[in-house]
Formats: sequence, C-alpha cells, structure tokens
Amino acid sequence: MKQLKTILLATAVCIGSISFSQAQSKVAHIITQELIHAMPGFKSAQTELEAMQKTYTTDIQNSITEIQNLQKQYQAEAPNKTDEENQKRVVELQEKEQRIAVFQQDAQKSLAEKRAELLKPVEEEAMKAINEVAKAQGFNYVLDRATLIVAEGTDILAAVKTQLGI
Repeated sequence: MKQLKTILLATAVCIGSISFSQAQSKVAHIITQELIHAMPGFKSAQTELEAMQKTYTTDIQNSITEIQNLQKQYQAEAPNKTDEENQKRVVELQEKEQRIAVFQQDAQKSLAEKRAELLKPVEEEAMKAINEVAKAQGFNYVLDRATLIVAEGTDILAAVKTQLGI
C-alpha cells in the first residue's frame, strides 16, 4: 500500500510538472531598432531624408541671408527715407520672417510625413520577419528588449537578420 501511494504521488508530480512546463509560454526578445537600422531599406530611406533635409536647410539659409542683406540695405537707406517708408520696410521684413517660420514648420511636417512613408515598409518587413522567426522557433511572445529591464530569454536578432538576409 505504501508503495502504491509513493507511485501515485510520483505520477502526480510528473503529470503536474509536465502540464506546468507545457503551460509556460516561450518568450524571446529583440532590439527592433537595431534590426531596422541594419536593414538596407532603412539606409536608403535615411539617405533620401538627409537629402531632403539638406534642401530645406539650404532654402531656409538662403532666405535668412536675403532678409539680413535687405535689413542692412534698409538700415543704410533709413536716414534718406520717410518714416512711412521705413515703417513699410519694417513690416515687409517681419512678413518675410513670418514666411520663413511657416516654411520651417511646413518643412518639419513634410520631413516627418516622408519619414513615416519611407519607414513604414521597412518596419512592416521587420515585423514580418520577426513573426516568421518566432513561429519557426516556437515562441509565443517576442518582446522589444529596449523596454525590458531584464532580458534573460532568447535573443532572436541574429535569426531575424538571417531571415532578412542582412
């Protein structure tokens, strides 16, 4: 009888440990930004965005230089002009400065929209590869390591890079 109880207890422990191990989810982690930055699509998008930003910066600098030159000219001519003409010139300069400020805001908005447009396919490709690797390796969850405090699970970055051919 004592042996039967021991066997039943051992069986219960085995069944319990098997069901516990099956109930645990497999978790992996990855640094998504590192993956995205390594992708060729990101590099070409970054190059295009930098060129676009350089164009905007050049246009803004040219406009600022133009206003500064005009301001110097107006200051030099101010003693020979009437108060009414000088006041019109001040208003003209203020309007040009406001147009530059609006242009800067529009340029920033345009860059942000272009960035989102260019990076969306790269991010989608990365997520697809992460999902494929996770499924192939039997992971239930993949967490972004950038938000984790402790990351002792499996890092699948190398496997996803291999999946993407990078």
